[in-house]
Amino acid sequence: MGLLSENYETQSLIKKRKVRWNQKLSKCLFIVVLFVILKVAFVYILYVLIRNGSESKETPEVAERTFTVDYERNEFLKDGQVFRYVSGSLHYFRVPKPYWKDRIQKMKVAGLNAVSTYVEWSLHEPYPGVYNFEDFADLEYFLKLVQDEGMYLLLRPGPYISAERDFGGFPFWLLNVVPKNGLRTNDSSYKHYIAKWFNVLMPKIIPFLYGNGGNIIMVQVENEYGTYYACDHQYMIWLRDLYKSYIKSKALLYTTDMCGDSYFKCGPVADVYATVDFGPWNTDVNQCFQHMKEFQNGGPLVNSEYYTGWVSYWGSPIVSTSSDIFLSTMKEMLALNASVNIFLIHGGTNFGFTSGAFKNSNQSYKSAVTSYDFTALLNEAGDPTDKYIKVKKLLEETNFAVSNDISLVPAPKGYYGTLKMQHLVSIFEKVAQRIKPVESDVPLGFEIMSINTGFVMYETILTNDQKFVSAPVNLTISKIRDQATIFLDQVQVNIIPRKYENLPVTLNINSTVQKLRILIENQGRINLGNYIEDRKGIFEPVTLGNHVLGPWKMIAYPLNETSWLSTIEPHKQSVLPAFYKTTFTLPDNLSKPLDTYLDPTGWKKGVAFVNGINIGRYWPPAGPQITLYVPALFLIPYPGENSIIMLELEGVPKNLSISLVDKPILNGKVNQGF
Repeated sequence: MGLLSENYETQSLIKKRKVRWNQKLSKCLFIVVLFVILKVAFVYILYVLIRNGSESKETPEVAERTFTVDYERNEFLKDGQVFRYVSGSLHYFRVPKPYWKDRIQKMKVAGLNAVSTYVEWSLHEPYPGVYNFEDFADLEYFLKLVQDEGMYLLLRPGPYISAERDFGGFPFWLLNVVPKNGLRTNDSSYKHYIAKWFNVLMPKIIPFLYGNGGNIIMVQVENEYGTYYACDHQYMIWLRDLYKSYIKSKALLYTTDMCGDSYFKCGPVADVYATVDFGPWNTDVNQCFQHMKEFQNGGPLVNSEYYTGWVSYWGSPIVSTSSDIFLSTMKEMLALNASVNIFLIHGGTNFGFTSGAFKNSNQSYKSAVTSYDFTALLNEAGDPTDKYIKVKKLLEETNFAVSNDISLVPAPKGYYGTLKMQHLVSIFEKVAQRIKPVESDVPLGFEIMSINTGFVMYETILTNDQKFVSAPVNLTISKIRDQATIFLDQVQVNIIPRKYENLPVTLNINSTVQKLRILIENQGRINLGNYIEDRKGIFEPVTLGNHVLGPWKMIAYPLNETSWLSTIEPHKQSVLPAFYKTTFTLPDNLSKPLDTYLDPTGWKKGVAFVNGINIGRYWPPAGPQITLYVPALFLIPYPGENSIIMLELEGVPKNLSISLVDKPILNGKVNQGF
């Protein structure tokens, strides 16, 4: 009994102690929780007080970046301050991407404070809905390089740019989807494709607009629209509004037109700043500026294309401007407080089949040469010229910020000697036919067959009643775009340039002849004026005597690449046109390849490829261009093997030799009969 009582009391005491402990623990936990809640509440109240206090004060606004026109003072205003630019045109699509920075830096060293460039639609959308922004087409990288150099930018997105480019920068497929005479008008289908293209392009441009923190101060609407017959004001209003929907007030919209009353009747559009362009041969500078003054009642003077020279055409003499005449007119414009865009600071090269062409009602068709040297301030290889040095000095005297941060000594060039070509394959051989032929009762144009560039062989089998034993018969091709080479079987019998289309050609056809072949060469679509709807190929019936020929098999050679030729072994000479090839290694004492020039003297006419890259057309007998520029970055350093492939159309030298030389020949003998 006593033990039980003792145990009971002990247990009772333990229970009482546990209760008291739990009560103390609960109080402690309550205090801790209360402390945390109070602390959180205090922090929150303090945050609210600070926030409310800061919001009660006025937040200083960041000044808006603006680029505008002051019509009263006839000045540009950048962020409210008077601004003038001297820019230079540099077309990214004519210069290899690794060279962009060098060219931009040389512009800055000369004292220029802005860069002007076109955007080439055909480069970026070569086929409908297929977009390209790589390598030569890396527009955003180019814009970033200009911005990184602290230079402003004048952007010219077209959509038509002219620029002596094939079809004026339009993609060839527009000819399939826009009705005749619909280009550069208010045509709904044409506008549909522009709007679709801008929906891809403009988001890439918007971050670079000056008002968005970028360096694009001006954006051009269309291009020299006053030269175009359509004079469609509704189209220009629609295009202006499309631009405004993207650009808003973040950059200044402008137009440019040639010096003349007629151009300013159709080119400018309301609410877009109108500028003029002209070269040093326009002796009355004030008269040219007067056109833009009258259109918009004042504003700063601007020459948007001050020409250093002019485009060169096969078979035509070079048009150049001496540095003294160029400087004299430039001084006059700067004395008038004008802003000037030098066209071009650096021309570059029309690699591949990108050259345009020219034709007006009084002149025959003329195809632009491969080089776009343009007697610019920097030559085709990017070296400073006499014009560059003199402009640099002039801008220094005019208080533009010139410097000597970059060496202006011309870069060394490579003389790699004479190379012998070897015959590979004739285009008549099956191995050269890379694209499935198209068959039709009537001849079809390049565009309908989705062929943009190069050549198409049209061939038809002659029936017995079309053969005239030992008797001459007339072959008539009513439209040739741009040159036709006639073959009976595989024997060349005549060459018909575009200017002689629709003139009968006399042929002697005997009973053994099986095929008539017509090789059509696309020499470049017209890029300027009223004839830009320049479809290529044969479009109308071809007649032989009284017979309409057909059906036709059409074999395309767009020559976009030549990798397939690497598997073909050189063999004995066969008939032209044919591919030829040579390989070589650079000297082992070179630390890196040097720019060079391919000299095809002795060869007649064709296309050259260096390591698979189409470096352009050559045509020495026509002139004036003889050599083709080969940038160092197209070459493989020692001990790698380099290759040159040429498609020769008309004739080869006996020794089959070419040379890689260290000096260009761009002003050779001209034969105006071509």
